[in-house]
Amino acid sequence: MFRYVIKRIVLMLLTLFVILSLCFVFIKLLPLPPISGSEATVKLVEARREAMGYNKPLIEQFFLFWKRIVTRFDWGMGENMYPVQDVTEVIGEKLPATIAVNLYSLLISIPAGLLLGIFAAVKKNKWQDHVVSVVVMLFISVPSFVYAFLVQYLFCYKLQWFPMFAEKGLGWTNPVMIWSLMPAVISLAFGTIAQLTRYTRAELSEVLTSEFMLLARTKGLTRRQATLRHALRNSMVPIFPMILGEFIGILSGSLVIESIFSIPGIGALYVQSVNSLDYNFFMAISAFYTAIGLGAGIIIDLSYGFIDPRIRMGVK
Repeated sequence: MFRYVIKRIVLMLLTLFVILSLCFVFIKLLPLPPISGSEATVKLVEARREAMGYNKPLIEQFFLFWKRIVTRFDWGMGENMYPVQDVTEVIGEKLPATIAVNLYSLLISIPAGLLLGIFAAVKKNKWQDHVVSVVVMLFISVPSFVYAFLVQYLFCYKLQWFPMFAEKGLGWTNPVMIWSLMPAVISLAFGTIAQLTRYTRAELSEVLTSEFMLLARTKGLTRRQATLRHALRNSMVPIFPMILGEFIGILSGSLVIESIFSIPGIGALYVQSVNSLDYNFFMAISAFYTAIGLGAGIIIDLSYGFIDPRIRMGVK
């Protein structure tokens, strides 16, 4: 297991290096965007660009970039958005908003997805199962921004249950703030509920038809007792890592949902960095997203070995 973990971490770092190197080269092929702001801001940004080696050959800029990242974790400062502010500090300020929205969404979607999946599996091939399956396929097929516009139109505009956009200046645990985040939370929850319902139904349906379930019934257990004591436990082996991955993914946020509901999170900052041609923010957030995705993959793979002792990682 130890050798497997070390191997996966090395591969993760190598993948991260390749992706960021490609992003760096592609960005350097683009022209430098003009600097906006006051004269003092322009001078500071120009001085920072010179210190980062913008006037040197590409290969030298590449080595200077990785030297700054490895030795000082220096991703530069904002140029066209958040001028002269440190990139990592701005990202740290935006991260709580992303975590709050995604965490509230998971607290709703995970119980709902599990319950719907269990209900559909127990009612397999009945009309209840068909209704749940059709709704799930609909939610999986439709993009999340479509839900966002529908939620915004129905619950915010027509019924006026929620504000159109997220409140500003309040804590992320404030009841008023949580209420204003509900449209975004609901929009994010639809997709997770649908995926979790589909996986739970598929795994539980397979377990319910296993031979050991027939043995449990012949020993005197009712269908409900056999389902709760044996079927659910075995079906959770592939489902729990998926739930774990969802919790790890709360850091990544949602590019579209955050922009639609004006949530000042990482996703909205990423979109803004692309529109503003602020390459320092783009590189830092790209590295953040890539690291979260690669790290989540490793943790999910390792969780299989802890959940099911029969699985051993890295054994030939």
